[in-house]
Amino acid sequence: MSFVMDSYCMQCYLRRNIDLVRPLGPETKSTAFAKEIMKLFLAAPEGVTAPWFGPQVAELLHEMYGLSIDRFHDEKLASNQFVLERLEDIRRRVEQAENPILAGLQYAILGNYLDFSALQGNVSYEKLEEMLSGAKDIDVAGPYFDRFCADLEQGKRLLYLTDNAGEIGMDRVFAEAIQKKYPQLEITFCVRGAVTANDATRDDAAAVGIPFRVIDNGNRVAGTVLELLGEDARQALETADVILAKGMGNTETMFGCGYNVYYAFLVKCPRFVKLFQKPMLTPLFIPDSYPLPGEGM
Repeated sequence: MSFVMDSYCMQCYLRRNIDLVRPLGPETKSTAFAKEIMKLFLAAPEGVTAPWFGPQVAELLHEMYGLSIDRFHDEKLASNQFVLERLEDIRRRVEQAENPILAGLQYAILGNYLDFSALQGNVSYEKLEEMLSGAKDIDVAGPYFDRFCADLEQGKRLLYLTDNAGEIGMDRVFAEAIQKKYPQLEITFCVRGAVTANDATRDDAAAVGIPFRVIDNGNRVAGTVLELLGEDARQALETADVILAKGMGNTETMFGCGYNVYYAFLVKCPRFVKLFQKPMLTPLFIPDSYPLPGEGM
């Protein structure tokens, strides 16, 4: 199914990108840029999602405004450093929790806040620090979490689809807790195949010391588009007993795919607010079969 680009996505996509370029040149150039994005919308195949356009719009920003394809380079470094400085403390809190798997999930979901693309200038390390201090209070326990743990206990392979730089450090702590509880699991981390927004790549996995096998998705889309996956990612997806997909990009591109996927993310856009009927920054942990309360809106 996935969340196909609709009028909400188009409006949001245009607004965010026009807001980005308007200070960089005259209004005539902003208008020309907006028209180029609309051409991409018209030329796109049916059924694509918003993340599908990311590489093309990055190229457009580079060609028209000279913005680097790796324009979030500094933010990624700062995010990784922020998490690394707190890694031991977060690990200690997870290990000492009554339920380390639940605690690891709580911190991993809060790490999804480190999204300089979706939140466009509104990421605050002070706010994240405050969110982390209340991690144990976020409500992601329940039947879906219980089912996830049962699947982990019975499974042999876990595929961990990552999202943002920095956040991947929280993912490391969560995966370590999973490995400790379910030592029979073979855990594989999948990052993006090349620079895209501030998403995690192999460099970021190395920066935060991921101790598991690391592969990439074989492309520059900030999500998991099944048709674009490289051979390693495709094989890992097809042979995984459990798949954990972090972030909205993975949710947008995969939801309803039929695999045994659990999505963990913060609600960060108006369409997700409508689809899930939850306020901005609500933490969610849902399976692929989750019934959308706002479907059709």
